[in-house]
Amino acid sequence: MGRRTPTSYPPGLQVRKSPPVFTKQGTHSIMNVNDLKLRLSQAGQEHLLQFWDELAEAQQAELYAELQAMNFEELNIFFRKATEGSGQCSQLEKVDARMEPVPREVLGSATRDRDQLQAWESEGLFQISQSKVAVLLLAGGQGTRLGVAYPKGMYDVGLPSHKTLFQIQAERILKLQQLAEKRWGRPCTIPWYIMTSGRTMEATKAFFARHRYFGLSKEDVVFFQQGMLPAMSFGGKIILEDKHRVSMAPDGNGGLYRALAAQGVVEDMERRGVRAVHVYCVDNILVRVADPRFIGFCLQKGADCGAKVVEKTNPTEPVGVVCRVDGVYQVVEYSEISLATAQRRGPDGRLLFNAGNIANHFFTVPFLRDVVSVHEPRLQHHVAQKKIPCVDSQGRLVKPDKPNGIKMEKFVFDIFQFAKRFAVYEVLREDEFSPLKNADSQDGKDTPTTARQALTSLHHRWVLNAGGHFVDENGSRLPAIPRLKDAHDVPIQCEISPLVSYAGEGLESHVADREFHAPLVIDEHGVHELVKNGL
Repeated sequence: MGRRTPTSYPPGLQVRKSPPVFTKQGTHSIMNVNDLKLRLSQAGQEHLLQFWDELAEAQQAELYAELQAMNFEELNIFFRKATEGSGQCSQLEKVDARMEPVPREVLGSATRDRDQLQAWESEGLFQISQSKVAVLLLAGGQGTRLGVAYPKGMYDVGLPSHKTLFQIQAERILKLQQLAEKRWGRPCTIPWYIMTSGRTMEATKAFFARHRYFGLSKEDVVFFQQGMLPAMSFGGKIILEDKHRVSMAPDGNGGLYRALAAQGVVEDMERRGVRAVHVYCVDNILVRVADPRFIGFCLQKGADCGAKVVEKTNPTEPVGVVCRVDGVYQVVEYSEISLATAQRRGPDGRLLFNAGNIANHFFTVPFLRDVVSVHEPRLQHHVAQKKIPCVDSQGRLVKPDKPNGIKMEKFVFDIFQFAKRFAVYEVLREDEFSPLKNADSQDGKDTPTTARQALTSLHHRWVLNAGGHFVDENGSRLPAIPRLKDAHDVPIQCEISPLVSYAGEGLESHVADREFHAPLVIDEHGVHELVKNGL
């Protein structure tokens, strides 16, 4: 195999620089404006050239190229189907009456099926050891709500190590490869497919190259880009964000499937011999990348599609629930369920619809092949009403104070309906789910502080489970369950590198029967008590 530059792609993977989500009509070296005007007029979008004569030549070229790449007939169909579908979704009573909870026979639980965890883990590690498991990261989001302009995966939540989300996940992959090799005695690879958006692609690729892929082989880190769709008014008109530029947005994490098809990613998986794929979102600091228990559970169930879930904390928690509607598995958003249905409980006292979706999924490669080849065109866009900056008929920039249009997107879980055999794996939230969405604020939820504390709290428990103890400045042992007197108290600071432990295993030799002062860091270089070291 020849050498490749950091920005090249594996053989068989065709990548477009900026793939549109709609069919490309072809571009011209010489602008045929009359032809474009005719196409726009036929599609009812002629307003897009209303400022043409005011534009500089470079701006005209930019707008022309952007519009030439669009299939307006297809966009109009997308809009019509999406808006018709959103009207139907408002009938709550019908969805409520048709919903059924996940049946126990397709459910695996990290707490209720402890006797099977080792078998599932063993199966998952075996598949990993055969290089038959890949991970696919949904990393199209920018850190706008975090107050930064770069991709969310590059964010540092303030751990003692200052590792970013990307680095933490990369090191979990490295460790898992080592665990599988140690268990089954053969070197292996977990390919990492990373879906970016047009806004995050170049920054993400540069970040990985700058950090030498965090120790992974660059041939096994494959970047590809999701498509974009224009924002549209409530009347179906494409919105201009500037006189020479259409307002564009990523087509949702469900745009994954069109991108997989457009850029030959499934072919690359098949060429590598990958059998199963773990799909997850970048913002979960606790994510167990390629979790062998989840992989093994789904394979032993014979599932072609699976979802990892956490139990809802209360009836009104704003998360979608995995359930069946008319016998078909899907995620029903919290806004689509009436309060009466959300509050229903089973005989065990648990919420009846308690399988909270965390965007953490299992797919077999043959299932993905069927999705991209057969089912993807049947997926319907969801409508999100948004306040979209635009130019008015006079060319003035307007920042609306209420929604003035829609963005169309698909969701990654939209393909559950096509599964022949579906599985659901329930895990503990405190072990595996703490998303990063918002900047720090006094009573903030899903912030850098909550993410950091979730990880350090988990690692604190790992140390205790491995026989270690924490002591205060006087040498007195701290209680295993910290007594947080108020909201300003913080858990014990403890960070364990993924290169040392993937999920709490193998720590006894580092911590058993030892006492530590916090903050504590355990990494590949040893055990460090930061206060003692004066750090």
